[in-house]
Amino acid sequence: MSIPQLLHPRNVHQGRYDFNALCAAVPKLAAFVSKNPNGEATIDFADKEAVLLLNQALLAKYYHVKFWLLPAGYLCPPIPGRADYVHYLADLLGRIFSQLPKGKQIELLDIGTGANCIYPIIANQSYGWHVTGSDIDVVAVRAAATIVAANTALKSSIQIIEQPDTNAIFSGVIGEGQQFHLTMCNPPFFASQAEADAANERKWANLGKAAEGKGRNFAGQQHELWCDGGELAFIRQMITESQLFKPQVCWFSSLVSQQKHLPPLQKLLRSVGVVQSEVIEMRQGNKISRILAWSFLTVEQQRQRFGATDNDS
Repeated sequence: MSIPQLLHPRNVHQGRYDFNALCAAVPKLAAFVSKNPNGEATIDFADKEAVLLLNQALLAKYYHVKFWLLPAGYLCPPIPGRADYVHYLADLLGRIFSQLPKGKQIELLDIGTGANCIYPIIANQSYGWHVTGSDIDVVAVRAAATIVAANTALKSSIQIIEQPDTNAIFSGVIGEGQQFHLTMCNPPFFASQAEADAANERKWANLGKAAEGKGRNFAGQQHELWCDGGELAFIRQMITESQLFKPQVCWFSSLVSQQKHLPPLQKLLRSVGVVQSEVIEMRQGNKISRILAWSFLTVEQQRQRFGATDNDS
């Protein structure tokens, strides 16, 4: 499979997958590699095991992760697109620094980190940031914590915590006086299971396997895929709750999958007194997604509170 050429310039997943290198990283992947009609190496992206092994190989080769397993039925995300979100956040934060922000002094909070722990892994291994991942699902928390503990490259730099209140997002996760340079979230996209199932069947049809449309090649638990009101309701709650932590976060952010959700979300941002907001568009082939970022601080306040000056090196 060819990775779209519109990935972020610092994304290491440009061009086609190098299956020779990936199979060297995870030899079991070789059994699932075949040739497409053009004679190019690929895998069957409808095969759950093949997708899992591909992710293991990508994480081993590019992110120094030697152990990565998921509980059955949990989301197995495509890594190149996840990396883009991290790189665009680095650009956003970099505006208040004289260069790209790197090192463990940068604190990132990943809301809904999932059993896969993908965002913390990419952020830590790409930039050296210290990452806190939170989730309401105790199985996901344990799985992500196991991944961190099993990999020497991660265990001193990633913390996984359980969100104790299933009705809260930041409350119960951000402690009194605690500061984060960035927060990120890939919210539940769908408003119901019916919506998720219909979209899944369309995806299987696009893969040429409509008859298999009741399964998910990337899996996903209910709370990973849908919630009442879908992503619009979830991000609205996130924005509303972010007011409680105005001085403690430099930039809040969330993915927004549907363009039509941006106007009501931007209206809400204005109503709660946000000082800065950004919409960052990400293109991966024909797919377009967006990062909505907001801050209650001016640039000068961000520099003062988060230690960035024009002379930072």
